[in-house]
Formats: sequence, structure tokens, C-alpha cells
Amino acid sequence: MHKPNEIRMLALGLIRDGERIFLSQGYDPHKQETFYRAMGGGIDFGETSLTALQREFQEEIQAELTNIHYLGCIESIFTYNCLPGHEIIQLYQCDFVDPKFYQLEKIVFAEGKRQKTALWVDISRFKSGELKLVPEQFLGFL
Repeated sequence: MHKPNEIRMLALGLIRDGERIFLSQGYDPHKQETFYRAMGGGIDFGETSLTALQREFQEEIQAELTNIHYLGCIESIFTYNCLPGHEIIQLYQCDFVDPKFYQLEKIVFAEGKRQKTALWVDISRFKSGELKLVPEQFLGFL
């Protein structure tokens, strides 16, 4: 999680399979709201965003990435569980090396002490407003 008054640097991977996208599911207890975000994580000091992206996918779901292309930078200022947050996101489009990841319905993994779920979601569910994708600028890349 982020420290107060700190801008977090993230590397996230956009993985598409036809009309579905691979995302991590989150929940804001204060807003009582489920949301979805591309997988990835924090960039460590001295590490490139590309290296961070590959490391995070390896650590979280033991997945290797291929066909990695830089899409752009997103700045996100938000509130999560009553706390202000500020993130600079380096966004990459990529694919899984192992085809098994395209067959899985969902993957449960640990992020620190928290248990998280990653799953395939139909893009139309975000475009219709049924589900919430964060940050919202992410929709522009779909």
C-alpha cells in the first residue's frame, strides 16, 4: 500500500484476449465497491518500469510476459478506503508466454498479507458502466 503524501510509481500490464481483458479485482471497504485494475505493481528504486512489470507478474502469478509494448503514462489521483492516493502508471500491452493463462477462469494469489484474485473480464462490462475499471483513463487504451 502507499504511504500518505507519496506519489507511487507503478508498471501495469494490459493483457487482452479478443474482447476480454486480464485484471486484478480490488475492493474499497469504505465505498463498499468492487473495482478492477490491470496487474502489475510498484517500481523499485533503480529498476526500470519494464523490469518491474516482468518481476511483478513473476512474483504474483508466476507468469512470463512476451510481446511487450509501451502504451503510455497515466496519472491517477484517487481516494481508497478514505485515504488520498496518487499514482504515476507506466502502462504496457503484453501477452502471456504460457497459453495456460488464457484457459484459466481466475487465479487467486497473495499480495503481501492480502489475498487477491485475477480474472478475465469482458471489456463490454466496463464500457457499459456495469463494472468499474481504475483508473478511468485506462478505458481509453481499450
